[in-house]
Amino acid sequence: MTGDTNSTLSPARLRHARFAIAAVFCAHGAVTGSFATRIPWIQEHAQLSAGTLGLALAFPALGAALAMPLAGRINHRFGARAALRGLLALWTLSLILPSLAPNLPTLCLALFVYGATAGMSDVAMNALGVETENRLGRSIMSSLHGMWSVGALLGSAAGTVAAHAGADARLHHLIAALALTAAGLVAAQGVLDLRSAPDAQAPPHFALPPKSALLIGAIGFAAVFAEGASLDWSAVYLRDVLDTNAGVAAASTTAFALTMAVARLAGDRVVDRFGPVRTVRAGGVLATAGGVLVVTAGHPGTAMAGFALLGLGIAVVVPLAFAAAGRSGPAPAQAIAGVATITYTSGLIAPSAIGAVADASSLVVSFGLVTLLAFALVVGASVLRPKPAGAGSRTADQDEPAGIRP
Repeated sequence: MTGDTNSTLSPARLRHARFAIAAVFCAHGAVTGSFATRIPWIQEHAQLSAGTLGLALAFPALGAALAMPLAGRINHRFGARAALRGLLALWTLSLILPSLAPNLPTLCLALFVYGATAGMSDVAMNALGVETENRLGRSIMSSLHGMWSVGALLGSAAGTVAAHAGADARLHHLIAALALTAAGLVAAQGVLDLRSAPDAQAPPHFALPPKSALLIGAIGFAAVFAEGASLDWSAVYLRDVLDTNAGVAAASTTAFALTMAVARLAGDRVVDRFGPVRTVRAGGVLATAGGVLVVTAGHPGTAMAGFALLGLGIAVVVPLAFAAAGRSGPAPAQAIAGVATITYTSGLIAPSAIGAVADASSLVVSFGLVTLLAFALVVGASVLRPKPAGAGSRTADQDEPAGIRP
């Protein structure tokens, strides 16, 4: 077997790998933040209506869902470090494409590629994050996703400055893509170098999510649905339901995003202290309470507190779902890809589902649905319980992710 071995992985090397994968998560998030702030420019450049823009924005999730199962095969063929470096570079460079699109068909194609590279690099970095966490013997997945949120905030801040300055998004995204590609390649060089055993069977090119990922994915689905609904609709809720001005309404979205980022950065200590099941159950209670505050709010401050509690409660669920998937069976990359596909699907349908329910009834009813999904976290948290040693987990002398034998 080639690659890093337990005998050579000193505590200092593991700490270095932990910081390297954190930097990768940050770079990945920065691409998303950079893109999101220039969507209005891209819409104007491609001369799209709100409806056609909405159609185009479905293509990243479609590309991700179709491409993510390929990540395991690429990982097997090239090794974890090389696969991550290549996939991350494709993702950061794909930032250039959407702003170049002159019309709807080319934008849809660009966003499909953008989403496909996002999804594959997402699976690769989460698989390495889980393996690094396993070797460190303590939780790091929450803070890794917190670093993704930090990267998204940094990318959006830079994009906001560029937009206010009237910068052409093509130039902005070219500079951002080159800088993030360089940073990502340097960071990825420090991650664990894991390789499949020479006699290991290659995973299939495409495969349905394994059974072990379905229940875990359902928990991730509930959390991401609440996240997508809150991010896209919180400001609209305050404006339309509570007759709030635009500035205060926008602040509700910021409060939600900030509580999620802070909770993720601090979440590892909570997980190490109480375990993933109790942490998610407590988070589900907080998120449910937040949802109740939102749907019963008669004042903007109450609704903002509710959205903040929602963000706090669901923050660590997706990182813990990825960690649980990586330990759930003999094919961790395939399980992570399965959970990622389910959560991406949730993120795709949540905004439109909230809108459809609101059209049929009201936004209050829509967030009643979000509250029920938050409560599902309380009920279903036990699926994140770590398996006992020996129950399909990596043994002490194995050097590869679960299911890859030396």
